[in-house]
Amino acid sequence: MKQFGFATSKSRTIEYEKINSALISYIVENEPSFSSCMSCGSCTATCSAANLTFFNIRRLNMQIRLGEFENIRQEIDKCMLCGKCLLVCPRGINTRNVIMLIKKGLVTFNLVE
Repeated sequence: MKQFGFATSKSRTIEYEKINSALISYIVENEPSFSSCMSCGSCTATCSAANLTFFNIRRLNMQIRLGEFENIRQEIDKCMLCGKCLLVCPRGINTRNVIMLIKKGLVTFNLVE
């Protein structure tokens, strides 16, 4: 086979029936405001950790909703829990509580090694 200097990426097909929704259900049950997140990015835009690292709350939200838990533990540990995201959220989501619930949920549902 001839190599052309590029490779195809893995399929981005979303198979909803295979998604582990335990974590998102746990978060929404304990912080109902999280279900109203519209992924506007205000939290990420004001995030102190995002200014210093490659931390993105909006991407984290989507990874959890899609059941992609591989790198969440490393990402979530970058959060400094400063609360700036909570202050700018147009929906009033308690993002600090969401971050803590993600940490607890990862351990509770054995989603990290």
